[in-house]
Amino acid sequence: MIDGTVAIVGRPNVGKSTVFNRILEKRMSIVEDTPGVTRDRIYGDCEWLSKTYRLIDTGGIQIEDVPFQKEINAQVEIAIEEADVIIFITDGKNGLTNDDEYIAKLLRKSKKPIILAVNKIDDISKINNIYEYYSLGIGDPIAISGVHGIGIGDLLDKVVELMPEKQINDYEGMIKFAIIGRPNVGKSSLTNAFLRDNRVIVSDIEGTTRDAIDTVFKVDDNEYVAIDTAGIRKKGKVYENIEKYSVLRAKAAIERSDISLVVLDGSTGIIEQDKHVAGLAHEAGKGVIIVYNKWDLVDKDEMTMVNITKEIRKQFVYLDYAPVAFVSAKDNKRVHTILPLINMVYENVNKRIKTNVLNEVILDAQLANPAKPHNGKKFKIYYASQVSTAPITIVLFVNDPELMHFSYQRYIENKLREAFGFEGVPINIVARQKEEK
Repeated sequence: MIDGTVAIVGRPNVGKSTVFNRILEKRMSIVEDTPGVTRDRIYGDCEWLSKTYRLIDTGGIQIEDVPFQKEINAQVEIAIEEADVIIFITDGKNGLTNDDEYIAKLLRKSKKPIILAVNKIDDISKINNIYEYYSLGIGDPIAISGVHGIGIGDLLDKVVELMPEKQINDYEGMIKFAIIGRPNVGKSSLTNAFLRDNRVIVSDIEGTTRDAIDTVFKVDDNEYVAIDTAGIRKKGKVYENIEKYSVLRAKAAIERSDISLVVLDGSTGIIEQDKHVAGLAHEAGKGVIIVYNKWDLVDKDEMTMVNITKEIRKQFVYLDYAPVAFVSAKDNKRVHTILPLINMVYENVNKRIKTNVLNEVILDAQLANPAKPHNGKKFKIYYASQVSTAPITIVLFVNDPELMHFSYQRYIENKLREAFGFEGVPINIVARQKEEK
């Protein structure tokens, strides 16, 4: 669970990406001495003092009108808007500039907690370089070196200190589902069809819904929270102001949900970006339902549904467990088929299997199809235990985890699905060495 968002901002070539990579302990940003290398926002998740937060690296802000500067500034503004805490990186080697003063003024307007970090303080002889930065009026500067890791712990301590308390919506006992998909596939129309009420703006303009919108409704004895999200745009479409912003919000919506409805556009068919969207839902380990929308616009015969289902299974191999619903949200046709699927998948997401019953299935599976020896060694499962729901996680205690071939893991997963259903839910299987007594 993400506790907050932190944006790293500053002028070009002050070492923002170096600090970003140092915090994440891996190279996600391109680091070069050329100003302006990072033009877009880059995201990564990190943990410090038991707090998990999303870190955003941004392009450099400057007064001079250079190529792409307007687009960079727009991206930075979105990062600032998203952030709970802002790290303002300056350059202790080359000193205070007009750009720094411009950025400080911009950040003060945001009313967000700001940490002033003076980078490139690589040894004690340069510590006095931080004092001129008091003139920015942002508070006590922290001396750091992104290259050598100096002061990074102090910086992260300050981030945790300034991170606001997380606001948690009181949706206890409600079934939460996120409606996700690329722009203009009909997500808002689907929400409206559930609600039978135009509470969400529906428009043919891509990207109308720019934020996640939570709507609570009740059907029979069940309460639901529909989380309508902004369309996820294709990675690499350069400098759309809401592009990665909507991706971030969709990820956050998936994290808050029990189930993701992956909405496809029947009028255009499956495209590559649909796979990216579905991948986000699958990787989160939550329940997944595929909704093939705009069914009214599809030329149909008695085999159309069967053929499209086959194509979906072919294109989304990793989602072979997800049920498929064919609907026309605009005309409110077949939308009634989705809620029973949501109820079923929610039950499966939270299903717990008794250990003795689970082990009977595992034993029968091994007897019916023993694992083939590998390098003269035979893989053996001694016993199994379900350790969590959402995601469903099954731990297999084995003689040697390295002997479990992917195909045999897949076989065990299929046997678990045969025995217990788990439709709509990914199963995470972990092989662990059995401890010797």
